[in-house]
Parts: sequence; C-alpha cells; structure tokens
Amino acid sequence: MKVTKFGGSSVSNAEQIKKVLNIVNADPERKIVIVSAPGKRTSDDTKTTDLLIRLYEKVIEGLDYRPKQEEIIQRYADIVYALEMDDAMLTTFDHTLTQYIVNLKSKPSRLLDALLSCGEDFNAQLIAAYNNSQGIPTRYISPGEAGIVVSDLPQNAQILDQAYENLYQLRDYKEKLIIPGFFGISRQNFVVTFPRGGSDITGAIVARGVRANIYENFTDVSGIYRAHPGIVKQPQVIDEITYREMRELSYAGFGVFHDEALQPLHKDRIPVVIKNTNRPDDLGTFIRHDREINTNNVVSGISCDTGFTVINIKKYLMNRQVGFTRKVLGVLEDYDISFDHMPSGIDSISIIMRSKEIKNIEEQVLNDIRKHCDVDELGVEHDLAVLMVVGEGMHRIVGTASRITHALAEANINLKMMNQGASEISMMFGIDVNDAEKAVKATYEYCYNGKCLLT
Repeated sequence: MKVTKFGGSSVSNAEQIKKVLNIVNADPERKIVIVSAPGKRTSDDTKTTDLLIRLYEKVIEGLDYRPKQEEIIQRYADIVYALEMDDAMLTTFDHTLTQYIVNLKSKPSRLLDALLSCGEDFNAQLIAAYNNSQGIPTRYISPGEAGIVVSDLPQNAQILDQAYENLYQLRDYKEKLIIPGFFGISRQNFVVTFPRGGSDITGAIVARGVRANIYENFTDVSGIYRAHPGIVKQPQVIDEITYREMRELSYAGFGVFHDEALQPLHKDRIPVVIKNTNRPDDLGTFIRHDREINTNNVVSGISCDTGFTVINIKKYLMNRQVGFTRKVLGVLEDYDISFDHMPSGIDSISIIMRSKEIKNIEEQVLNDIRKHCDVDELGVEHDLAVLMVVGEGMHRIVGTASRITHALAEANINLKMMNQGASEISMMFGIDVNDAEKAVKATYEYCYNGKCLLT
C-alpha cells in the first residue's frame, strides 16, 4: 500500500487535478491520497491559504469580509466549472465558512484554525466528488472520521498516539480515499492545524498509521536538489538520502519536504519518495532510514539559511566552573528560547539561535546572563548565516573539513565559527549573511563540478 500526498501547486486548478487523478488511478496501490489547498496558479497568484488568512483578518478587525469570502468561493468555482461538476458543493462551502465565522468569532485562535482547514477540506471534497463522477469509486474522509486525534494547542497540533490505532481502519475501505491535509481534531472537538508543512505531516501520520510500504510526496520538482536551484544553476538531483541527512538539510533551508514530517515515519522506517506531479515517471528522491555510502563523493547536499543571531560568552577558567553552561541555558529556558548550535572552547561558548527567538527581548536576556553567570565578556552578533554541508560518510574521509574550508577561503569567505555535530553527518559553518549565496556556490563547485573533488 502507498500513501500519496499532493502539494498545493499539484492541485491548484482543474488541469492539475486531472493530472493528479491520472497518477492516482493508474496505480491500484495508491489507495490513500492526502491533498493540500489549491496553491498558486501563476507566479503572481495568491495561495488559497493566504486568502483564508486575509478573510480571518477582515473578520477580526470588524471589516466587511464578504468580498474576501466570495473570492475564496470563486477560487473553487473556477475548478468546479472547469471540471464540469455540479456547483451545489459551492453553496455548502460558503455555508461552512459562514458558520465558522458566526460560531467562532469570539474565539480568534479557534476561528483561524477552522478557516485555515477549509483550504484542504474543500479541495479534498471536490477532488473525491470529481473522481467518483469519472467512475472511480472514491470516498472523502475527514480527519475526524479518519481518527486523526491531535493535541488542543491552536496552530500547533501534535498527533496523539491513539490516532495511529484509529488510522489502521483505513485499510478496510475498498474505494480510493481522499483525506485533507494540514489539520486534525482535538479531544475537545476543535479543528486544530499542524505547524508549517502541515499536509506533509498529515501524509506521514497516515502512512505510519496504515503501515504503508511507502509514502509518496508529489510536488512541482523531480526530487530534492543537492543545492538550491535559485543559487546554483541546474544542480544535481539527490537519488537517495537518509532521514538524518534530510533533517539536517531541511533545518538549513531545504523547503521541498518539511523535517517535522519525518518524525512519524522514522520509528517504523517507512521510506519516502519525492516526485514530480508534472513528470511522474521521473525517479525522484528516496528518503530512507539507511543507504549505501558512495565514497567517491560523500557530500549529499549543501544548504544555507539566514536569520541567525549568536551570543558570544567568555569566562576565564570556564571549563573548571561546574554548572556554568547550565546557568546560561537556564536563562534561555526562562525566556522560552531554543537554540540551534553551541560551539565552545575552554573559556568561551557561542550560542546560535534563530533571530526571531530573541527579538524584542535581547537586552533582558543579556542582563540576566550577566546577573546569573558572572561572565567576563558578553556580546551579540546579528546577520549570521549558517552553511550546512551534509553527508553520511563525511567522517570516513580524512581531510573533509580542511578541504571545504579551503574552498571557502579561495572564495574569500571568512568563517566566523565551525561546528561538527556528534552525529558526524554534517558540518556547520557560521558566515556573514552577505556571503551566503557565494558560499553555497563555492562549496557546490568544490563537491560536484570537479574542483577539489572528495575522493
């Protein structure tokens, strides 16, 4: 059994939906399908999810929201009429939006979740109805009916263990099943959305719940590139990558597949394949628990992300002061700040975090560190970019780090810090944000285009 998920660009209009259903109907093993809300039809178009956010804002601000609601319904009407379907469901969709607004206007966080869910929910109903009309037995299954039970924190749903037991029943259906992504139902019977990449998360949860043989994630590219195609011209597609490698790359900017969606699959080692809706015969990229290491080139991918801040702390004889690091981290915990990296020396530590974590509270955090930790020097550096070079076999090749740093030096890129995790599958380089794209290009040329190849 395959669980198959289609992203927003894959289900953005009638033509794309026909492509999706051709893919689904061509393979009897593609029995369970997760769909996103309609994405952009053109580069200057607006995603349906963004339209729903604007509808929510109009309601909360007490403005006339009806034109925005009509724009959302028209988005689905364009698909319904192009597919020559009965338009009765459009009235149902409009009524659903109205009921959510009337019933939840006084509960803004609940209203936002309910409205956001409509993008995927309406699309799933529409796609299931159309496939049925084409003579393919198909059933729409809501997350509530499927048993996707989640925690009750708005916009941050977490799957509950009982959901996996509920989902196994989906194997018993004979029809094709269409399930909306992005949200579940809490025990309090509220609609609650997942964080970013929500439809990817739904697909992964369902794949684990039904014990699928593979989870197919269809998007608008033929796999995962070794570097961002907006930076490197025609980068290679990765044939195969591990969960751990994907997690590292996603963290630093790879947006094709969200790292949080790997968590449900990791335990049962269910493989993922990233494929292209517009070129379904392309092999795509497989994400597995383990893979065979190619020692001719051990670097799987290169990514770089911006928007980091680093707190630099110096304390003479810090390594002899028991509990020093715990005190520093205790201050971050008090402010609910998570961090990403912590390179250290015997008398210094640097704590790297997303800039948004410390925004508006920077001075309070620094004052508390001074107060509780008795530091010698304390400084903050903004506009840091993090370059990640990832590969399962890097630790097996002598001199990998020195050769990469040499490539960066030749590109006149100054390294502010460097860190290799305990997993030994990635190296992190802290660089100035202005050098981010240049660093990706230099490292890619070094790794894949014959300049100082790792051998």
